[in-house]
Amino acid sequence: MNRPTPPPRRPTDAELEILRVLWDRGEATVREVQETMKIRRAPGYTTVLKLLQIMTEKGLVERNESERAHVYRARLERHETEKQLVGDLLERAFGGSASRLVLQALATKSASAEEIAEIREFLDRIPGDKS
Repeated sequence: MNRPTPPPRRPTDAELEILRVLWDRGEATVREVQETMKIRRAPGYTTVLKLLQIMTEKGLVERNESERAHVYRARLERHETEKQLVGDLLERAFGGSASRLVLQALATKSASAEEIAEIREFLDRIPGDKS
């Protein structure tokens, strides 16, 4: 009997950095991930390889082994991972209160005019009592 695949576990900060590279590139080898990450900091090849192996076990990335250099890609889209992380934070830190999370986020870092406009558009699309 086939069991459903469990959702991937929450990524660490280092794993999120690798996921950002994969989301931007679509897919990449260990060397490509490591070279891209060198711009921000200088992780070693073996460090990136080990992280990608762990991430494969956790279900965060998928590995294509058909080529000599294995190619990795994120298992979930960026928005799916962000939604999972925000949902977890919402429950753990804010007791499920979306308004407290949003207010705290906006109090912590100012939003640009474009971001405020995007937030307003989003709020206008939410069904609710408009009386």
